[in-house]
Amino acid sequence: MSEDARRTAVVVGAGLAGLTAATGLAARGIDVTVLEARDRVGGRTRGIEAAPGAWVDAGAAYLGDRHTELLALAAETGLKTTPTTMLGASRFALRTGTPNGTGTPDATGAPDTTGTPDGTGTEATTGDGRFPPLNAVALGDLFERLAELTAAVRPQAPWLTPDAERLDALTAAEWAEQHLSHPDARLFFPLFLGEMCAADPADVSVLHLAFYLRSGGGLRYLNAFAGGAQQDRIDGGAHQVCERLAERLGARVRLGEAVRAVHQDDRSVTVRTDGGAYRADVAVMALPPLLADAIAYEPALPTRRAGERTGRGCAVKVHLVYPAPLWRRHGFSGWSVNARGPLLSTVDDSPEGGIGVLTGFVTGAEAHRYGALTPQRQRAEALAQAARLFPMLPEPIGFHVTDWLNDPYSRGCYAALLGPGDWTRLGPTLTAPHRRVHWAGTETSTAFFGLMEGAVRSGHRVVAEIVDRT
Repeated sequence: MSEDARRTAVVVGAGLAGLTAATGLAARGIDVTVLEARDRVGGRTRGIEAAPGAWVDAGAAYLGDRHTELLALAAETGLKTTPTTMLGASRFALRTGTPNGTGTPDATGAPDTTGTPDGTGTEATTGDGRFPPLNAVALGDLFERLAELTAAVRPQAPWLTPDAERLDALTAAEWAEQHLSHPDARLFFPLFLGEMCAADPADVSVLHLAFYLRSGGGLRYLNAFAGGAQQDRIDGGAHQVCERLAERLGARVRLGEAVRAVHQDDRSVTVRTDGGAYRADVAVMALPPLLADAIAYEPALPTRRAGERTGRGCAVKVHLVYPAPLWRRHGFSGWSVNARGPLLSTVDDSPEGGIGVLTGFVTGAEAHRYGALTPQRQRAEALAQAARLFPMLPEPIGFHVTDWLNDPYSRGCYAALLGPGDWTRLGPTLTAPHRRVHWAGTETSTAFFGLMEGAVRSGHRVVAEIVDRT
């Protein structure tokens, strides 16, 4: 790029992707303005101060040794990682206790709990490790089938995967109906999919499922704590990465500026908010696809960023705060997997040497149900389930719910869900600039799609695109 060309840029979105792009452009002498609709930076990372000086991740949290760009960025901003604790026994509430019902899952994976005496349909058991007490042969067959799908995907261009059109037309629920015959495999599949990518099987294509697993490093890596993608957390919260990048940019980051329109001509691009207009040589849209599509573009986009069946990542995160990680004293790790909600899984996210934090994940179809409840009902359901899983726990001293599914400036988390037909229609234009408009965000990264690492890599990519333009 010549020194007299494209000296200004507007970046829309102050999450990891947008701030990585903005600081990278600023480091190359480009005058940058960052526009963020929220009253905070961080995007789908967010910190909650669960106790004085003790922060927990209400959004994206985990990282592993393959997340090299995120690790480098954390180190560059003076942050350290802390291991995810997984010592002790696990709790599983998977088997139905139905005197009158069959307890057999239907095609969606939801067990029949007709006739259960307590309405939960499940009885909690204790086990070692994270492998659920279900039929090992059936789960082995499930994982082998998923591994075959994953190995066949072309990760840099999933739309060019052999048999891509058929795989992209088929939902994960339809695939499960065709290939999973054992009740245990049918029960576990939606729980696994919810944990991996916050999706209900009916919402994503098989191609997206296979790509997501391949992009993240494979099924085993994505699902692992020690040695895997969930091995560590940023000490003090992942939101700090964005906060420290924003500090470097100072007044160039403008909060409360929701973008409504992007107009461009042969000489410049103008980004319009309710508060004003920002003109620059280039714009970077670091937004999830559904949010990017809600903006008016002139000239219009040749291809929309989302399809008719593109969905919101179905995730609600619940934090139960205790004076200390009391479950450890009784030999438990805090990890659980549950066939019934609201908390389909729990994990110990306690800060070092302080309070105890049990994090619950509400995903898939259950996130829609739980998100529609009143705050009082949400609390009552979560506390009742925690008491069944860990009866030794007292009433929590803190309770927090972060509903990403209904967040107007995220439209879901961990990432957008690519439904049937999305990859084959939208994939080829995923990163193609629209004249002076460039695209960033974890959904534009074919490496570590949906993860913080993917967001950071997309920011680096877009900087290279702009710098290399002549």
